[in-house]
Amino acid sequence: MKLTIFGATGATGTNLVRQALAAGHSVTAVVRDPARLAVPAHQRLRVVTADVMDPAAIGPVVAGADAVLSAVGPHGTGPTTVIQDSVSGIIRAMEKAGTRRLLMISGSIVTDAGERPLLRYLVKPFARRTFLRGVCADMRQAEDEVRQSPLEWTIFRPPRLTGKPAAGSYRTAIGRNLPRGLTISAADLAACMLTMIDDPAAMRACVCVAN
Repeated sequence: MKLTIFGATGATGTNLVRQALAAGHSVTAVVRDPARLAVPAHQRLRVVTADVMDPAAIGPVVAGADAVLSAVGPHGTGPTTVIQDSVSGIIRAMEKAGTRRLLMISGSIVTDAGERPLLRYLVKPFARRTFLRGVCADMRQAEDEVRQSPLEWTIFRPPRLTGKPAAGSYRTAIGRNLPRGLTISAADLAACMLTMIDDPAAMRACVCVAN
C-alpha cells in the first residue's frame, strides 16, 4: 500500500514508518524538520517537508495514498490545539484529493466507557479538570471533526505511551477502554494501526488499544 504518515518524527510516527517499510509498504513521511527523522534512507521512503496545518501544502502528499495515518500529538500537557488543527488540515486536503482512509491517534482520557469505578469517578475526572484539561479538550475536538467528516476513519485511543520495545501483543476494544489498560508501547500502537488499515471492523470506529 501507499501510506502517508504525519507526525513521523515522534515516537509512534517513527515506529509507523519503520514497521510500514518492513511490511513492504511505500511510505511518504511528512515532517517539518527532515533532520529529526530517525529512519534510514530507503527506496520506498519519501520524506516531504510540509506544514500539516496547511491543506494546500499537504494536498500533493495525500493524493493517491491508500491510507493516511496521523501520529501528530502535543508536547507536554499544557493548553494545545495541535491535534484538532492538524486533523482539520488533513481532512480538508484528503477531501480535495479524493483520498478516503484516515487513521488518527487520540487518547483513552476522552472517555470513561469500560473503566472501573476508581478511574471513572476519581482519577480521570481529576485529570480532565487539571493537568490534562487542555490535551483532553484538544482530543475531543479533533475526534468530533473526524467523526463529522465523510472519510473512512478510525480513531485510536491509547492510554499512556511508553518507549518500551514491542511486546508483540496488545488488546483492543471498540468504543470502550480496556480493564487495566494503563499503558501501551509506541511500537505496539504503531503495529495495531497498521494491522487495522483494511480491517472492516475498524471503519468509522474508535479503537481502544493497550498492552
